Amino acid sequence: MRLRLLYIASVLILLSNYSIAQSVPVGSVVLEDYYRRAQLMGAIDSTISFTARPFFPKEALKIKNSFDPLNTLEKDRWFKEDGIFHYAKKWGTVQVLPFTRLIQFNSDHPYSLNDGALIPARGFQTSVSGGVYAKFGPLSIQLRPEYINAQNKDYQGFYKEQTDQRWYEYYQVQVFIDMPEKFGSNPYTRVTWGQSSIRLTEGPVSVGISNENLWWGPGMRNSLVMSNSADGFLHYTLNTVKPIRTPIGSFEGQVIAGKLENSGYSVPDSNRTYLGWPIYLRKRNEARYINAMVLTYQPKWIPGLFLGMTRSFTKYFGEKDSSFQALFPVLYPMQRKNNYDDPTRPRAGDQRASAFIRWLCVPEHAEVYFEYMREDPPYNWRDFYLQPDYSRSYIFGLTKLIPLNKFKGKYIQVNLELAQLEQTNENPNNPYQYLYTSKVTLQGYTNNGQLLGAGIGPGSNMQSLSVSWINGLKVLGIRLERFDHNEDFQNIGIKDIRANWIDMSATGIVEWNWHNLLISARFENILSYNYQHYYRPIDPDSGKFFEHGINQYNFQVQMGISYRF
Repeated sequence: MRLRLLYIASVLILLSNYSIAQSVPVGSVVLEDYYRRAQLMGAIDSTISFTARPFFPKEALKIKNSFDPLNTLEKDRWFKEDGIFHYAKKWGTVQVLPFTRLIQFNSDHPYSLNDGALIPARGFQTSVSGGVYAKFGPLSIQLRPEYINAQNKDYQGFYKEQTDQRWYEYYQVQVFIDMPEKFGSNPYTRVTWGQSSIRLTEGPVSVGISNENLWWGPGMRNSLVMSNSADGFLHYTLNTVKPIRTPIGSFEGQVIAGKLENSGYSVPDSNRTYLGWPIYLRKRNEARYINAMVLTYQPKWIPGLFLGMTRSFTKYFGEKDSSFQALFPVLYPMQRKNNYDDPTRPRAGDQRASAFIRWLCVPEHAEVYFEYMREDPPYNWRDFYLQPDYSRSYIFGLTKLIPLNKFKGKYIQVNLELAQLEQTNENPNNPYQYLYTSKVTLQGYTNNGQLLGAGIGPGSNMQSLSVSWINGLKVLGIRLERFDHNEDFQNIGIKDIRANWIDMSATGIVEWNWHNLLISARFENILSYNYQHYYRPIDPDSGKFFEHGINQYNFQVQMGISYRF
């Protein structure tokens, strides 16, 4: 066996002199959004889906430096050295990766979405990352750890003044998901492997071990199955680094098997009771196994059309055996997860699946996309036909670049995205309630206390509109959003039409490149109506049913600076 593996590795080295497999991490300052815009402009290959990220520009686009897509550093860098060193007659390469620092500040309460290892916290927090990338033949090692530090100041959580019945319903969310209200009461510090990986790459296919964040599906503000709202987790990966071209079209995809960690933090009051009964169920302190996949197909006969699907499956390690089906359940038909009626059948685990479409129209500098997810699998096809909307969620979006004809290379970009995670009342007798929660794995669909899917969270909806001026890597824009927090809890637990928790926000956006630096800034003004679903009238004695409530204001700043060598 060892000789066979050595032989295979030797063949890969001989065949793979130009394999790169260097990624631009999900959430990279300035760069990630640029590559997708460049495709709308017609500047890069239109068969790349951007639905299975991280993105591998060197392999997909054959460019010299993934972090310098416009090749401006040749003239503008402050120092002569480009941080790229070759050895063994260019069979080997070492590159110094960008040094990146992110800073986030929340003035009143946490507001956290698509920020990786940063936690929902009040006050200042920062992350620092950097490292090196090295390759020899097909073997590549990307070492890019992250350091996170947060003030983690105290703030108002779920109000103690809420009724016992509302606390009971609040715990019906918290019991079945590891999404702590607070990450402790002290300053928070953590070091992770960040965006690190070890890979063997041959042509368009790569296999290895990674801790990188993943983003699957076409969404830009939200993604239903895999996003960077949580930090990356350790996983084995088999993925494409560029489209696999066939006579019927091109394919991209990824299959992973990994380990999800628990946060270690509990609910605000784990001893609380309702009608004399304890209402908090303690979770098993056990890591979870995740197997997930994404597959995208671009038909040869319909340029710009991408069709895809995702699946994910989680289970406690103690409930998993070593059979192939237990290791790779996403390759088998979906199973019912609540199959407690037959003790001879193993639990099917917590699972979800989505289908998506992205339609790119390069001549119009536009794209339209849609993703539809169902979390609780149907019992059979009849069940699906009768209740297709049960446990569903969806994302719809469109992006349009409008050329400024008098100013060559400059555009106005408009993006609209709608995310709907609130459930329908299609089957009120079914015990399913909240998206991403699970009665099989009580940590739900999370890693280290944050969601793997859409960062807006269970039962929530978001409408987002952004308008930006574009010039290469430079962006000046504004984003308007309406964030509707957990309407399922509002409908089940609050039942007061005056108490919907709605965030209305306006965000100024700046992205800039200057010599070796990439700079990003977000200035967000957030007005929270009925924060934490708590309606407090300004004048309780007015006698008016729709008396204005007291609102909470939060100012958030996000700044990122990345030094490219």
